[in-house]
Amino acid sequence: MTRITRSLAACLAVIALAAGCGDGGRQAPATSTVDGTLVDRDRDGTLEPGPGEPLRDRTELAPAARPGAVLATLAQITDAHVRDEESPARVPFLDRFGGPFASTFRPQEALSTQVLTATVRAVDRLAPQAVFVTGDLIDSDASAELDQALAVLDGGEVDPDTGGRGYDGVQAESRPDPFFYRPDLDAPRHPGLLDAAQRPFRSPGLRAPWYPALGNHDILAQGETPPSAELDRIATGRRMVVALPRGVTPDPEADPATQIATLFGSSPSITVPADWRRRQLRPAEEIARLTTREDAPPALRSAAGRATLDYAVDLGARARALVLDTADRAGGSRGLLRPEQITWLRDQLADARGRAVLVFTHNPLDNTVRGDEALATLDVTPGVVAVIAGNSHRNRIAPRPAGGYWQISTSSLADHPQQARALRLRATPAGYVLETWMIDHDGRGLAGVSRALAFLDAQGGRPLGYAGTPGDRNARLFVAR
Repeated sequence: MTRITRSLAACLAVIALAAGCGDGGRQAPATSTVDGTLVDRDRDGTLEPGPGEPLRDRTELAPAARPGAVLATLAQITDAHVRDEESPARVPFLDRFGGPFASTFRPQEALSTQVLTATVRAVDRLAPQAVFVTGDLIDSDASAELDQALAVLDGGEVDPDTGGRGYDGVQAESRPDPFFYRPDLDAPRHPGLLDAAQRPFRSPGLRAPWYPALGNHDILAQGETPPSAELDRIATGRRMVVALPRGVTPDPEADPATQIATLFGSSPSITVPADWRRRQLRPAEEIARLTTREDAPPALRSAAGRATLDYAVDLGARARALVLDTADRAGGSRGLLRPEQITWLRDQLADARGRAVLVFTHNPLDNTVRGDEALATLDVTPGVVAVIAGNSHRNRIAPRPAGGYWQISTSSLADHPQQARALRLRATPAGYVLETWMIDHDGRGLAGVSRALAFLDAQGGRPLGYAGTPGDRNARLFVAR
């Protein structure tokens, strides 16, 4: 059974009308979750408006103190996974094997640009001075994916369609595979959803400057395999594999690159329109696209031409943000810091003395090679307030007693609960307080359908607890000076 089918089994046990499951019409408009949340109060599989979650004082590192002047107001968007769901280079047929392959298909996968756009509208309401996009902006290192993501974030017309006009992929009504949710036929039915998902639309763009960190999916095919001529040939070709040969199972321990011949060799396939825009970006090209785009802020432009995307952002006179590139060019989802990046970090921290420091990464540093060295450096640096990451798709806030700062991770836009994070740094008489809360996207149209499907996804964020506890979402995080 697919993710959505397994989840619907539980939903149908509660209500008689399958078409009611996952209906986005009852969802609240976008607000700060301090003011209102989305809940499934009667457990019928449908989200509805719920009470707000007040900020909780977290005093593990310092006692509560009166918040004073605001030093910076920021937002974090992470793991949007803007994806070309029609690309022949994708492997959604592996999802049925579970384990490390469980994220290769999502029932809402055709709606990633619409979700990111709805999040942009919600973040714009916060009016932050900067937005940090902490990796996995795109899903599989494809040029077409980056085109779409940049159009959403910078504003303008977004064209989600690739290949020929209309939808060509595994969720089409004509595909009989029961492992894929087909919105035209399967409950909860959304007739015409896939065609609507391919139509061009306009994004307002982020009003604040935005600053990217690289994630593994930004530079690796499916977040695992380095780009290559062979992968380019598959991605830009007309043959889409839709299943493995009978009796063949993938090896989760093997290097993904070594399995390409098996996965794309004699496997059952369909023919789709080719598109050269599906070619995969090399890391240097990705960095160039991000740092030299017309609206790139000066701090980001300073990283142009570097081997890794590391740079500093001044947030007024009393605060600074550091962005570290943790994407491993050799492959895999675990983070990597090079020795020269540790040196760069030490130099930047020395230069920032006397200011509050926030560090943004894709991978949490405790899941990064040489991350222990980076953490040890932060531990002995006064003024560090928090290290803020993506990658885990989970809301989590934990104290780092050795350094007196906070380690924060934030949920993705790819899975439930599809939230962004607000961050307001303030001075206190004894140090700093970082006020943080979650932002729900506005749920308009297709983005609302995506959130409803993500909530029902039995392998997604809801059953895995990606929303975190209330203290992982809306909190005041006190830090001693």
